Amino acid sequence: MKKILTFGVYDYFHIGHLRLFMQCRQYADYLIVAVQDGDYILKFKPDAHILYSTEERVEILRALRPVDEVVVYQTVGVEALEKIDFDILALGEDHRGGRFDECVKWCEEHGKSVVRLKRTPNICSSDLKKELGRS
Repeated sequence: MKKILTFGVYDYFHIGHLRLFMQCRQYADYLIVAVQDGDYILKFKPDAHILYSTEERVEILRALRPVDEVVVYQTVGVEALEKIDFDILALGEDHRGGRFDECVKWCEEHGKSVVRLKRTPNICSSDLKKELGRS
């Protein structure tokens, strides 16, 4: 059984997130969604407007049919990858540089595959926040 892993905040959950999960399922039988811890976000971005608590976001994600497992992480990086049993790392087409490059390198060194997935055009959480006046 192939396991695919993707990371995100998933606070203002939208159709783009669902489509990401559906894309992931094209590569593997088992989808692990890593959701970023809200307290960690606020530690580095104290003015961030978080709509749902970490626990609520986990609950939402666990209820989705394409999602098999939900884990909580603090920051995208090798430390998080080392703790999760997966075969394929799914990154967005815009996830490049810094920590993302380190993750790709770690995957290559540890026999993991990396796939780059397309974003859903014309939708993103940042735009939703702006529309709601919560940016």
